[in-house]
Amino acid sequence: MEAKLIKKAALGEIVKKIAGQKPVYAPIKEGSKVHFKFLKKGESPFLDYANTVNAPKNLFFPQTETLMHYTKTARGSELVEESETNGEMVLFGVRPCDVRSFKLLDMVFDQKKYSDPYYVDKRERTTIIALACRQPPYSTCFCTSVGGHPAQADGADILISELDDDYLVEFLSPKGEKLVKLFGDLKAADDQALSRKKELSDEAVAAIKSHIPATEIKTWLDNNFEHPFWDSIHQGCLACGTCTYLCPTCHCFDIRDEAQGDDGIRLRAWDSCMYSIYSLETSGHNPRPGQKQRWRQRLMHKFKYFVDNYDAISCVGCGRCVMSCPVNTDIRKIVNDIAQLN
Repeated sequence: MEAKLIKKAALGEIVKKIAGQKPVYAPIKEGSKVHFKFLKKGESPFLDYANTVNAPKNLFFPQTETLMHYTKTARGSELVEESETNGEMVLFGVRPCDVRSFKLLDMVFDQKKYSDPYYVDKRERTTIIALACRQPPYSTCFCTSVGGHPAQADGADILISELDDDYLVEFLSPKGEKLVKLFGDLKAADDQALSRKKELSDEAVAAIKSHIPATEIKTWLDNNFEHPFWDSIHQGCLACGTCTYLCPTCHCFDIRDEAQGDDGIRLRAWDSCMYSIYSLETSGHNPRPGQKQRWRQRLMHKFKYFVDNYDAISCVGCGRCVMSCPVNTDIRKIVNDIAQLN
């Protein structure tokens, strides 16, 4: 692993240089919001941001994705599967919590037995450049409660950490090392720089004031599927799906065909367990007929079912759902309330 130093003022131009060779998906400011988007020619990423509104999982697992085209002919139907032709990509400026979400999504989409070729293809073609949090972006951040860290990014190819006048750039993988030449004339990081990184990293951890007992509620969830607690947590929910659409780890989707004349497409689109038809069966039976059952499913999935299947909590503590819920439903309070019932 190489550790180098660059001046802060140089980073924007470096990213523009990378974007001149391959598509770069990076934070862009639009009004008062910051979103991940592909950089246009000559465009620089927005570096002075806390975190983006949308999670960058959209690059690997798009909200809507065409899987194939088909045409009816006299001989039947001709199918043409969509194929990626964009080549290598770079995902720049990802916060550590979102980098961790990719590791969790990999558990679902890139298994030995079941592998999603659309997701895996994009993952393999993408170099991830993470940007460590010098301070937690928001008061709602709780990454350390679910196994994360504000200044570490396991799964990134390059990690950039803000020091004082410089950025410390660590090339963590062969993918990352391929981009070294595009960073220009780099200065080797000395012990003082590495020590400063550790100091700031410890400060970032200490600055996180929001904590939840995420690992402590599993036993209660295992044994209290019908507990009266579930009768109350859903009562303010509008079933809007905001929490699931902003979540970096939610991965439910629907597949449908859309046809016009003899031509059609098969597409995949995100789905949400908050929606009334999410688990509706063809017979008309719905095993989760109300918001009570749907909210229970959301909690159980993240803190029990995913743990059962993959030995990991399906939450990275980014706080997006807390900040954006229109009725102020707070997953941190729910987890803390469950812990009080143990």
